[in-house]
Amino acid sequence: MTHSTIRASLRGAVAALALLPALTLAAPAASAASPSPSASGTPAPANKAGTSFLTAVNLAPGQDAAVAASTGDYLYWAFGASEGQTPTVGLSVTLPPSADRHGPQTWSVEVFDGLRRRQSCTAGTQVSTAEQATASLALSCTLREVRSWAEPWSGDPLPGTYYVRLSVADAPQPDLGLAASVKLHVAAKGDADDAQPEGGELKAPLVPPAGGGAATVKAAAPEEPEDHWYTGWFSGWNSRWFWTLAGGILAALAGVAGYTLTRHPRGRRPARYGSVPPQSGAPQPGPYAGSGQP
Repeated sequence: MTHSTIRASLRGAVAALALLPALTLAAPAASAASPSPSASGTPAPANKAGTSFLTAVNLAPGQDAAVAASTGDYLYWAFGASEGQTPTVGLSVTLPPSADRHGPQTWSVEVFDGLRRRQSCTAGTQVSTAEQATASLALSCTLREVRSWAEPWSGDPLPGTYYVRLSVADAPQPDLGLAASVKLHVAAKGDADDAQPEGGELKAPLVPPAGGGAATVKAAAPEEPEDHWYTGWFSGWNSRWFWTLAGGILAALAGVAGYTLTRHPRGRRPARYGSVPPQSGAPQPGPYAGSGQP
C-alpha cells in the first residue's frame, strides 16, 4: 500500500467523522418532522376505567376507550353531552378463551345522567349473553335527545355529564376474575339547533363536567342578585343586632298582652269546682250538720 493510498484512506475517515454529528442531529429532526398519531387531533384512547361513579374516567369529545378488565368488575366512564345531541354508546367485549370458561356469560351496559338517574335506551342491545364458545359480544345504547330544559319529575336527559357502567349480569362463579378486554366508543349526532322543547332555558348543566374530559358543556355564569327596597334590612354587620332587639321587644309585648287577656279580675276568686254558694238562713254544710249541736 502506497503513501498516497494511506493518505486518501485517512482523509475519508476524517471526513466521515466530521459528518457524524450532522447526521446525528438530522435524525431527530427527521423523526420530528414525521407525522405522529396525535397530530390528527383525535385524542388517544383511554386505557383505564373507574370502579364507581366517583372514579369514572372522563372521556374527551371523540375519545374512545380500550381497557383490559377482569370478568365481574364494574367499569365506569363519563362523557359530556349538550342540548340537541343524541348520544350512542357502543361497546365491544372480547371474552376470555372458551377453554377457560365454564358456561355462558351475560354482560350489560347502563347509562346514567349527572344525578345518577338511569336513562332509558331507545335503541341498541343493553344486555347480551355469550355462549361458552363465543369469543366476543357487542353492546350498545342510544339515549333520547338531550333537551334544553325539562320538568324535574320527567327524568328527561339534560345537558351535562353522563356515566356509562359496564358489568357482568350473570356468569359462572369460576369465570369471575378471568381476563377480558373492552372497547368503548361514544358517538353523538345533532346540535343545539335541534334542541327540544323550545321556549325554555337551562341555567346550568345538570352536573358541570369535572376533570380532564367531558368538557362539552359550558357552565352558566352566576347571576347577580337583584336589589330591592328591603335588601339593606337583611344585610350588614348591624342587621343581627337590630332584628334581635326587635324580636325581644315583640316577645315582651306579646307576653304582656297574653297575661292581660288571661289573668283573673281583681277582688274575686274563682269558685271551687262543684261548690254551692251559701244561702241566707240555711244551715252551713259540715260534719255536724243536722246534729243540733253548736
